[in-house]
Amino acid sequence: MNRVLIIAVDPLARAGLAALLANQRACAVVGQIARDEIAHAVETFRPDVIVGAFERDDDLREWGAPVIALVPDENAARDAWSSGARGVLSRNASAEKITATIGAIAQGLAVFDPAFVLNIAPARAPLVEELTPRETQVLQLLAQGKSNKTIARELDISEHTVKFHVNAILGKLNAQSRTEAVVLATRLGLVML
Repeated sequence: MNRVLIIAVDPLARAGLAALLANQRACAVVGQIARDEIAHAVETFRPDVIVGAFERDDDLREWGAPVIALVPDENAARDAWSSGARGVLSRNASAEKITATIGAIAQGLAVFDPAFVLNIAPARAPLVEELTPRETQVLQLLAQGKSNKTIARELDISEHTVKFHVNAILGKLNAQSRTEAVVLATRLGLVML
């Protein structure tokens, strides 16, 4: 279970977000604070992830834990991403989407709402070689944390073939591990979580 600290200027916004996440099994809200309380709150609450409304002058890299910024529009999404948010979602995101993002961020991934992808995704660097459609399918399933056996079953291919595709993906992304491949693919906009 991921420990979540909620940050927002408005106490009603904090309470609303806490209520939204209260029934989610994958996370536990450990605190609700205003932005000016951040310095001591991370030490006190020791969150795995911080979730909150993004303010333009925030430097999220200094908050001491990965941040999911809830933003109103594309411009705020770009600013939040540039300021160090590991996740950027619409402030109208569902509890399920926020919870899934909390899990991904806690695992070291970066996540942003598909509606904002063109504004905040880094320019797509050329790959050593483009991924095939099947490699893209395997990569998406890797990003969901599925094992080779599960991927083989879902795609109706052999485990050996999955291993072949994973090795091809690692080579094309110049990645050393499955996790690194997913992180790089997310940064390149090849995978949406």
